[in-house]
Order: sequence, then C-alpha cells, then structure tokens
Amino acid sequence: MSGFDAVFLSYDEPFAHRLHTRLERTLNMPVKRLHGVHGMRRAYRLCAEVVDTDQFFLADGDFDVHSAFNPNGVEPLGDGVSMRVWRAVNPVTGHAYGYGGLKLMRRTALRQMGNGVDVLAALPGRTEFARETAGVTRFNQSPFHAWKAAFRECAMLTRGSEYGMSAGRTTERIRAWTGGREGEYAAYVASGARQGIAFARQSAADRKAFDHLNDPAWLRARFTAVHGTPEGMRA
Repeated sequence: MSGFDAVFLSYDEPFAHRLHTRLERTLNMPVKRLHGVHGMRRAYRLCAEVVDTDQFFLADGDFDVHSAFNPNGVEPLGDGVSMRVWRAVNPVTGHAYGYGGLKLMRRTALRQMGNGVDVLAALPGRTEFARETAGVTRFNQSPFHAWKAAFRECAMLTRGSEYGMSAGRTTERIRAWTGGREGEYAAYVASGARQGIAFARQSAADRKAFDHLNDPAWLRARFTAVHGTPEGMRA
C-alpha cells in the first residue's frame, strides 16, 4: 500500500468501468469512484471530499494505467507543490507527456481551485511533471470522445497554455493533434483538432466563450452538427 488514497473520476467514458478495475488491480487497493458529476470544476472539487488522505492519486475516466506502475515508490508532494503529473501516451499521436496522465493531488489545493479553463491549471502552488510514463490516455473510446478530446485540447493550446509552455512546444503539440493518423478514430481526432483551433481563433475576443469547453452538452451538440449523429456517421 502506498499510503495515498485514490479516486477514479469518470463522466461518460465507455471503458470507464474496465479502466477503474485495472487501476484498482495495479494500485493493489480500493479506488474510490466519482461518476457522472455535471460540471468539471465541481467534479474535481468533490474528489477532495471523498478521500481520507490529504494527498491522493487521481485518474480520469480515460486513463489506462501501466501494470508496471509501482505506487509504493511514490514520494509525497513537497512544500508548495499542489500536483504531480505522470506522463501518459497519446494513442493517436504516439507522444508521451502530461495530457491525461495520472496525478498525485493535494486535497487542500483542490479546495482552493481558481477559475481557469484548464481546471487543474487553476490550482494554487506549483505543478511537478514526473519523467515516468504511467499509462495511456484512451480518450479515443468512441468517435465523439476522440473528437471532443482533440477539440478541447487544441482550443486550449491555441488560446495559450496555462502551464507556461513555450510557443514552439505549443505549435508542436497542435501539429501532432492535427496530423495524427494512428489509433482508433484518428480521423475524428484530426477533425476535432482543426475545429478546436478555429473555435479558439474565432472566440479570442470573447473569453467567456471558452467556458463551453467544459460543457458536455454544448460539445456533443457541436459534434453532432458536424458529423451528423452522436455516433459520427457522417464523414
């Protein structure tokens, strides 16, 4: 046992139950689960209320942990650090970085979360990025989920990284999302990436428009308008 509690936070991901079970097996402990909570900021804040330790593992509903990940060697967060993020492999671009990765969170930081579009970037204190890759971010569980992930990420990258990423690195990440050709539903990923970029450019003068990125109903309606049905039957 690592001494840290753990939460699996899912909304409507098709593989969530399977990935939750896998996380419990790998961490060798019960993993609390929050599912279907409306409002991303509210959902993350509720995570702080279901755990019994001040620092805890947090995995999103599309995170597929590597079976070799060892929680017992994880060091607690240092003073002034609110979150540590382990890298995850993007199954469409092939890159491994912090997007969708496993997190070690400080409960008190979640309770003081700000109002950034990228919800966890609005935590007080510093964020650490671990060098180790802890799993795969299986965001491409359906046409809609693949499109949504790319739309949100590329819109936020185009708006400007809230983690202080350089312009060159941001451009590289956007190019990978728009050009990814591997993995399930890669065409929907490329479509979502392009549309996310266009949305961010069109909404640059309207900062409140970016709140739509955290609204599942708005995102599903936008996807359906482009691809015909929630299942993405139109090319």
